[in-house]
Amino acid sequence: MGRYGDSLNVDLAAAVNNLFHIPETVEKIIFPSSRGPDHQESRGVSSIIPVDILDTQKEFIFFMDVPGLSKSEIQVTVEDENTLVIRSNGKRKRHEGEDEGCKYLRLERRGPQNLLRKFRLPENANVSAITAKCENGVLTVVVGKHPPPKSKSVQVAIA
Repeated sequence: MGRYGDSLNVDLAAAVNNLFHIPETVEKIIFPSSRGPDHQESRGVSSIIPVDILDTQKEFIFFMDVPGLSKSEIQVTVEDENTLVIRSNGKRKRHEGEDEGCKYLRLERRGPQNLLRKFRLPENANVSAITAKCENGVLTVVVGKHPPPKSKSVQVAIA
């Protein structure tokens, strides 16, 4: 091949190789390791924790996995009259047998840190009827609904 053909093959091979490393690269950016050679400084970005939202006839139910966090480390509030806010500044706890001088070579099992999720609630959400519980690493937030308005029938006289 000519001068340009070799360069194209090398660039194409490098591009294909980079494609195979995209998941690891994204994971390192989003979930940087707290120690070790891959350590990156936290950019203040909240962990994006997936949430399931169930819409029933009487309520909205939010399910969020929060492994390692206790109920005292989680705050559930309503801001601006219709925004549900879930936040935590939970810190990783030391495991039994983990000495002060120890360091992890790899730390993958981490709970959410600096968690912040906001959800705009629909008009029929009753912000006075919100409950939350945290059991077995799952946060469940229940937002009641206002009953639907009753339809009115007005008799109109015909002239």
